[in-house]
Amino acid sequence: MEEEKKEEQTPVEETTAIENAAKTMVDKANEAAERLEAANEAHEKLVKREEAAKVQARLGGKTEAGEKQEESAVAYKDRVMANEEGE
Repeated sequence: MEEEKKEEQTPVEETTAIENAAKTMVDKANEAAERLEAANEAHEKLVKREEAAKVQARLGGKTEAGEKQEESAVAYKDRVMANEEGE
């Protein structure tokens, strides 16, 4: 019976172990939060750059209008079946 008592932790030791585990979990959570904040900042910068590029393209007159559209599979089939020549 005395051997079992020696293996058990005292209330003070148990409390200290719990506090240490809680501190490490809090530290890990804080590190994860810092990584998330850094990733969010980087993502925000990329979004702003993308928005600026879209605005610049619009103001510069660069649009999709007038660009050659790819032929759909159905349109290709219809053209081939009608024996028309393509571009």
